[in-house]
Amino acid sequence: MALGGTFPRVQRTGVCQQSETGLAPSLRKLIATTNEWGEFLAANTKRDFYEVLGVTRAATEVEIKSAYRKLAMTYHPDRNPNNPEAEDKFKEITEAYAILADGEKRSLYDRFGHAGVGGGGAPTGFDPAIFQDFGDIFGDIFGFGDVFGQGGRRRSRAQRGADLREDLHLEFEEAVFGTDKQVNVRRHETCDACRGNGAAPGKAPVSCRSCNGRGQVRYQQGFFSIARTCPTCQGAGSVVTDPCPKCKGEGRLLRERVVEAQVPAGVEDGTRIRFTGLGEAGAFGGPAGDLYIVLHVKEHAFFEREGNDLHCVVPISFPQAAMGTEIMVPTLEGEHKLKIPEGTQSGTPFRVRNKGVPVLNGHGKGDLFVEVRIQTPGKLSKRQRELLAELGELSPVENKPQRRSLLGRVKDMFV
Repeated sequence: MALGGTFPRVQRTGVCQQSETGLAPSLRKLIATTNEWGEFLAANTKRDFYEVLGVTRAATEVEIKSAYRKLAMTYHPDRNPNNPEAEDKFKEITEAYAILADGEKRSLYDRFGHAGVGGGGAPTGFDPAIFQDFGDIFGDIFGFGDVFGQGGRRRSRAQRGADLREDLHLEFEEAVFGTDKQVNVRRHETCDACRGNGAAPGKAPVSCRSCNGRGQVRYQQGFFSIARTCPTCQGAGSVVTDPCPKCKGEGRLLRERVVEAQVPAGVEDGTRIRFTGLGEAGAFGGPAGDLYIVLHVKEHAFFEREGNDLHCVVPISFPQAAMGTEIMVPTLEGEHKLKIPEGTQSGTPFRVRNKGVPVLNGHGKGDLFVEVRIQTPGKLSKRQRELLAELGELSPVENKPQRRSLLGRVKDMFV
């Protein structure tokens, strides 16, 4: 007979009852002992923990946690008030999870069963420390932060200040070479009269009477001792009875300040610069937030930026392209002499190294790419026409479609 079933009690009816007085003392003692063991086993035999949570013995930690969460949501006492059966069920699944969620205890349970984790009777295998991350399982579903009487920390009234954003517009050259700018910022700063605690000068926050300074109030609900944040002091443990007249008890004042912003060389449009601690002051002495300055860079008249490289287009005449020449091209640091070889075609790019944008927070610069385009005159003088006509006779061109190059056909395959 399995121990999980109901142990039969020896009946004292019929023949046994009629002849009990005639039984030997040893037999009567055996019957009494058998009945006592039956009652003990029936009261102390537990269900298999895997069966309680509805998982297999090969279940992972995630599967066990998920199964427990679903059952706990169903049988939690807050959702089943005045229901002893649901409370007992919740105790059972909680004890099972406490064992199976602990790797060492689960190993002992797999090898020795309930005896390996404390045996029957009181749930000695149950360790409330397993619920240090209880909030990770339940979140704020039931609106409590502490169970099983483990206690909680008083929440500080101090709160981190909010982050601020300011926009700064830069010229193209300022973004390339860096600059220093002044930015006006409106922000809350710590009140100098109360030093951020919100109390009038010479006064101080007093201990909250609702929670006696603990920041939490406790409620006893069946098996649980539940701690909730004190609604009076919001978990701080203290309240301000005499507010500061300068900041009205807020601990902060709104002021406008000028922030010196050092913009490094090489920034781009949309770059965010973070200034730690220059945001809103924290409430009730909390740390200040951060200030983020977002940069907006104006376009250049003829330079176009791609990463750290610059691109521009420079026109040349047909004679310059045909015979070659040297031209002066603009850079951000002045003019640069560029050699145009003979027979240069319109659209040919030339690379000028280290004339681009400095690498942000690094070393080196990008390059400048100059694309030359042959400029055709819109109007010709009589002499120009004569010369070009003579050139045309000396350099005839067959006006037929050119055969596409292999490189061009390969490019089309990927378009």
